[in-house]
Amino acid sequence: MEQYLIYLLTLLAVGAFAGLIAGLFGIGGGVVMVPAMYYTLVFLGYPEHAMHAAVGTSLAVIVITSARSVLAHAKKGAVDFGVLKTWCPWIVLGALAGSAVAGAIPTRGLVFIFAITALLLSLQFFFGRADWKLGDDLPGQPVRALLAGTIGIMSALMGIGGGVFGVTLLTVFGRSIHVAVATAAGFGVAIGFPAALGFVITGWSVADRAPFSLGFVSMPGFALLAITAVFVTPLGASLAHRLNAARLRQAFAIGLALVALNMLRSAVWG
Repeated sequence: MEQYLIYLLTLLAVGAFAGLIAGLFGIGGGVVMVPAMYYTLVFLGYPEHAMHAAVGTSLAVIVITSARSVLAHAKKGAVDFGVLKTWCPWIVLGALAGSAVAGAIPTRGLVFIFAITALLLSLQFFFGRADWKLGDDLPGQPVRALLAGTIGIMSALMGIGGGVFGVTLLTVFGRSIHVAVATAAGFGVAIGFPAALGFVITGWSVADRAPFSLGFVSMPGFALLAITAVFVTPLGASLAHRLNAARLRQAFAIGLALVALNMLRSAVWG
């Protein structure tokens, strides 16, 4: 009973923090939810498919947090819906491909992919600057399809909303940080729904999953994470328009790097 109480309280707290950073940085919160879900499932005695369940559950929650974040930012007129309209179809295709590939990757391999990519992202969060530019506008086809598809694939493999990739992409191609954060939040909906559905399908007939799971999506985990995340996300979105987020990004980057290094250790040495 005690371990389930720890599970309950941990995921409620993680959901709140994920919602906060979803609003602050335009990301779905997956970089927080995936490792938390992974470690709690291992703690509860379901290590066999813990990483797949962590990624799939995170993607399901991201649909909620990203939609909530977009609505909050849209009220402030910061969302570039033109970008969402032209980029999201390719992101959806990438997300579907990523979820299909993830089902064929062993748990340790999926942990390794998450850890390495999260470590790289932490460096971008820490050292990245809003004035770095590659151009004044976003690229057209076929570069658009390649970049958007890659965002979808990598986000589905990691269980994240694509905001960490999207914010960087939008800022280096001329969008302001506030528009980038607001618009990248919309990538999460395009990634989360098809990718979570893919994890449900690929994990449907797999044995030794945690109880009350739909494929690789833990319904108790989804409910606990979403309950707090959905209410805290608008607070993060509001703070994003009032705070200089540079120091917050660096603090978050340090925490993300520590988590990534610990998961890398787990993937390499077990």
